[in-house]
Amino acid sequence: MKYFLALVVAASVIGCDYADKAPHGAAAVPKEALDSSKFTTIEWIDSTRDYGKINEGQKLDVSFRFRNTGDKPLIILAVRPGCGCTAAEPPKEPIAPGAEGVIKASFNSDGREGHNSKDIFVDANTKGTQNHKVHFDVEVVKPKT
Repeated sequence: MKYFLALVVAASVIGCDYADKAPHGAAAVPKEALDSSKFTTIEWIDSTRDYGKINEGQKLDVSFRFRNTGDKPLIILAVRPGCGCTAAEPPKEPIAPGAEGVIKASFNSDGREGHNSKDIFVDANTKGTQNHKVHFDVEVVKPKT
């Protein structure tokens, strides 16, 4: 029984040590991003885009503009593409009230012939919901030879 107790205590100590550390490569979340009294509002200038046709193998840069319509800094906490063919990055700095920002992404069309409908999920310190979705469509065609 005392070995079991020692094992439980050791696991608790080790677990607490890891709980205080952010995962490797994870950005620290500013405290004001989690404080609902500092939430703001966002207006998507273009949350849906249609990029028409591109040749297979081409990389397509996509962007989604937004405006902070509130009176507190807007913090984009995370940007998560819906699949591995798209990479996205959030703005590095908070967006001041009244200012505009951009979510930038890149779509790799290699092996993606046909219609592609892609979502990117955005988490921000916004009132109502902190989860937003932007969307783009693109038709990938075989290049003419």
